[in-house]
Order: sequence, then C-alpha cells, then structure tokens
Amino acid sequence: MAYRQVLHRHSDDDCFINVNVGGFKQRMEHDVVKRFPQTRLGRLLCCSSKEAILELCDDFSPSEMEYYFDRNPLFFCYVLNFYLTGKIHLVDGLCVISFVQEIEYWGIKERHLDMCCSNRFLELMDIVKNKDWDERSDEQQLNMSESSSIAELSASEDDMEMFEGTWCADVRRNIWIHLENPGYSTSAKAMAVASLSMVIVSVIAMCVHSMPDFHQVDHNDREIENPVLAFFENLCVLFFSAEFVLRLVVAPSAKKFLCSPLNIIDLMSVMPFYVTMLWMYLDEGESAELENVGKVVQILRLMRVFRILKLARHSSGLRSLGATLRHSSREVGMLVLFLSVGISMFSALVCFVEGDSEESTLQNMPVGWWWATISMTTVGYGDTFPVTFAGKVIGTLCIVCGLLIVALPITNIFNKFSKFYQRQKHIDLIRRNN
Repeated sequence: MAYRQVLHRHSDDDCFINVNVGGFKQRMEHDVVKRFPQTRLGRLLCCSSKEAILELCDDFSPSEMEYYFDRNPLFFCYVLNFYLTGKIHLVDGLCVISFVQEIEYWGIKERHLDMCCSNRFLELMDIVKNKDWDERSDEQQLNMSESSSIAELSASEDDMEMFEGTWCADVRRNIWIHLENPGYSTSAKAMAVASLSMVIVSVIAMCVHSMPDFHQVDHNDREIENPVLAFFENLCVLFFSAEFVLRLVVAPSAKKFLCSPLNIIDLMSVMPFYVTMLWMYLDEGESAELENVGKVVQILRLMRVFRILKLARHSSGLRSLGATLRHSSREVGMLVLFLSVGISMFSALVCFVEGDSEESTLQNMPVGWWWATISMTTVGYGDTFPVTFAGKVIGTLCIVCGLLIVALPITNIFNKFSKFYQRQKHIDLIRRNN
C-alpha cells in the first residue's frame, strides 16, 4: 500500500484535505484542489512519502491528517477564493512585492489575476521596478564615484612616493604639494589665489583688447599694441610660463605631467605668445609677406582664449564638466545622430513645400539645413523661416521634435555631471582635511 493511501486511510477523509495556515483551519475537497495540480496544495495530493510532504509544508500531523503552513492567514482567504473561482485578486493594504511572494509560494501564476486587478498590478510593478532601477543605478554610480575617488587619491599618494630617491626630493615634494593642493596651507592658498587672479586679469585684458576704443595706431596708420594692455599681457604670460616651468621641474614624473589635460591647456595658453614673437622676428623686414604674417599672428592671438580653460584648475565644476563630456560620448553621439536625422528630414520637407514660393528663402538644401538646425535646437534667429501654410506646419513639427530629441539624452548627461561634481567635491574635501 502506498504511503499516501496510508495517510488517507479513513473513508470519510479520502475526499478532503485539512489545511492549517497560521492558525486558520480549512477543510478542502480534493476535487477543488486537483483543478490546479501545479499549485502547492495540488502537489501535496501527489506526495507518496512524509519527506515529500514536509518539502511542501512546514509541518504535518499524520494522526489528524493536517498540513501546517506558517504563512499569512489573511492572504490564504484569497487563495481559497482562487481555488473556487480560478481567479486571484489583489489584497488591499498588502505590498505588491509581498503579494508576488505569496502567490509564488502557493504556486499561483500572475496570469490568474482577475481583469479588475491586472492593470493595477502592472502599474504597481512598474513603479517598483523603476524605483529599484533608480536605486541600483544610484548605488552603482556612487560605487563608481567612490572607487574613482579612491583611485585618484591613491594616484596622488603614488605621486608622493615617486619623489623618494630623486634629487631634492623633500624640496620638490613640498613645492608640488603647495602647487597642487591649495588647502594644504595658507601659502598654498595664496599661490592659488595669485594664479586665479592672473587668469582673470588675462581674460579681462583679452576682452578689452577687442574693443575699438582701446586700439592705437602709429604714424603710418598701422595698428599697434596698446602699451598698458601689452604690459598686462606680458606680465600674465611671464607668470604662466614661470608657473608651468616650476610645475614641470618639481613634478614627480615629467612624462605624466605633460600628458595631463590641465597641463596641456597651460602649455597651449602660453605657446601662442612665444610662437608669435618668433614668427615676427623671423619675418621682420619681409614686407611682401606682412599680410600673411598678420593673419597668422591674429590666429595665434585668438588661441589665447585657452587661458579661460585654466580656470578648470581652480574650479570643481569645470573639472566635473570635462569628466562628464569625456564619459558621455555615447549620449553625445546619440544626440548628434538624432539631430542629424531630424535636420536632414525636415530640411528636405521644408525645401519641397517652399520651393514654389518666390517669397521664401528656403529654396535649397544648405539653407534648409541651417533653418532646421536653429529650429530643432530652439535657437530661432529668424533670418530664415517658412512662409507657406505647409511650411509652417513642418516648422512646428520640427520645433516639437527638436525639444524631444534634445531633452532625451540631456537628462543622462546632467545626472552624470551631478555624480562627477559630488565626487570631485569629495576628493577636494579629503585633500583639504589631509
């Protein structure tokens, strides 16, 4: 005789199963349970040994033929209703995660949810999944931020160790710390303030130099440098050059120093001055090439705009912006791709509908590209615009699509900027405390 036959030896109990869920007792017919053989209670009826029964329930009493489950008795009322109707309903006041755990325990599938509860269940699950994804994303970015901070601080400690065994190690290390860590001491802060002041003076001088009121000419009506502006220009270049050379001399590794983006910016900010002086010295007296020399000099002077980027050495925000752009190449690429597709499509459409209008300036594709670009980026200079009704409809769609296209990747880029800015502030705080 099989074990399950011994368990159900009483003829009156052969058609019933006694269930005790957290103190709530219920007698259920076999025929009702067998309607769903894949559920936990349905599988109990097929067990042929006590060990198999105890794998499906928490305890079992052979004398009373009762199965014990240490589960929520209130939820089991909904389980009983499921066996009777074939549909499960959401439990009011029960977390959707707990609901999923309960139905998984009893072997009930989500497809058995009644229509009145299925839509609400999906909405609640979407909210939970999105919240969980945001939390995991924030945790991953926080871990990445912390690991990056540790790696950067470890690299700084490695730089300090590289001074060991080199010439004038203690002096170079002390100067290097003063130059790289403004929070190290009062003198380090003073050096940082002096460097920042020179950058600001240089930017102001460059702006003033572009104003016609400060231009001067010689007796041959040739434009010459304003002596006051030239003085400040030479002073700033001298300071930047001395600072760069000093950093290079005391750097623990000259190769690593020259490969740093901030140091490359420093070099590019002073190189135009010396290249201009060298060019003018070599071409002095060559009147036939004065025009070409003047254009080269203007281009080199324009490169002084790189001095504005020197502010990144003293600004956590600018450094965070650079790190964000460096790590957001995929998002930026998506933005450029979306804009390129939209610009090409709307420029072709507007040129097609505006081609027969004599008043419209959108008669060719290049002009259409320009119009689509300023429309999708919501700049809208107003120099070119559609005049026909169909063209205005296309222009409206172009602007709306531009808003959507630009807004999609910007959110991810902004979130990355926030994380990098927090990481940079954390690093600066640790260095300041050290």
